[in-house]
Amino acid sequence: MKNRRTQSGSTAMNRRRATAVGAAVSGCALVVASAAPVAAHGGGHGRGTDYVSLGDSYTSGPGIPTQVDANCARSDHNYPSLVAAERRTSTFKDVSCGGATTEQMWKAQGTNPPQLNALQRDTDLVTVQIGGNDIGFSSIISTCAQLSSQDLAGDPCRRHFKSSGVDQLTLRILETAPKITRVLRAVHARAPHARVLVVGYPALLPDDGSGCYPSVPFAAKDFPYLRDTGKRLNLMMRVVARLNGAEYVDTYGPTIGHDMCKAPDIRWVEPLRPASPAAPAHPNAKGEAAMAGAVLRSLSKGHGH
Repeated sequence: MKNRRTQSGSTAMNRRRATAVGAAVSGCALVVASAAPVAAHGGGHGRGTDYVSLGDSYTSGPGIPTQVDANCARSDHNYPSLVAAERRTSTFKDVSCGGATTEQMWKAQGTNPPQLNALQRDTDLVTVQIGGNDIGFSSIISTCAQLSSQDLAGDPCRRHFKSSGVDQLTLRILETAPKITRVLRAVHARAPHARVLVVGYPALLPDDGSGCYPSVPFAAKDFPYLRDTGKRLNLMMRVVARLNGAEYVDTYGPTIGHDMCKAPDIRWVEPLRPASPAAPAHPNAKGEAAMAGAVLRSLSKGHGH
C-alpha cells in the first residue's frame, strides 16, 4: 500500500483513528439507506450505444479464452464484451487492464493508454470496476496464505492487519474511497451524458464464513475476516457511486455459492491453483458471465437503480 500508516503513533492517536474508522464504516450503511436515486444520464440518441469499459483484471478476464491483449490480459469473453454483445452498441471500447489501480485511469500501463482517454463527449455508457488493486488484493492473499501456517485454526491474518490496534485493511478501503470519487468525477467530466455503472466485486470466499484449506490456504478464522473485508470494499464502492452520480452493480449477491472453495463445476471464481482457464483468485468464464448478467439486469431496470 502506498500510504501505509506507520506504527510510531501514540496510543491516543490509535484510539482516534479507530474511532474515525468505526464512525466511517458505520456511517456507510446510513448513507446507502438514505441516498436518493441519482439523476438519469445518457442514451436516448436514437442510435446504438457508445460503450466504454474501464477496470482491472476482474474486468479484463486474464486467462479466459480468447485473450485479445497480452499486455492487459484481456479476454473477448469478459463481462464487458458479453454486455456489448447483448446491447445495441454502435461502438465498444474495452480498455480494462490486469493490475490496474485508480492511477491507471490517468497513466499508461504498458501499451495500454490512460483508460480515461477512451471516453468521449458522446459516450453513452461507462462501466467502472476498480479499487481492488488499490487496497492490495494480491498482497493480501499472499500475506494471509503465508501466515496461515502459524495457526491453522486461528486468525493470524486478522491479527497481523490489526496489530496496530486499527484494522489496516479497513483503512485502505477508506483511503481508496476518494480515489474512486476522483475517477467518477473525471468520467462525468469527459462523458457528461453517459450512464455510469460502478461494478462491485464477486464473492471470492464462502459467504457463511467456512473455509477450504488447503485448496484456499487461509487459516480457519481468517475466512470470515477476509469475506468481511470484501464486503466492506463493495459497501464503500456502493456509497461512492451513489454520492457521485453513478449506479452500483452488485455482483457479490448473484455469485454467493460459487466462490473459489466450491467444486470446479460449481465455482465461478478459481482458487490459487485454477482448474479452469483463469488467473488464480479471479473469475472464470462463468464468473464473467454472471457479472455480465448483473450489469444487464441493472441496465434493464432503467436509470437510478
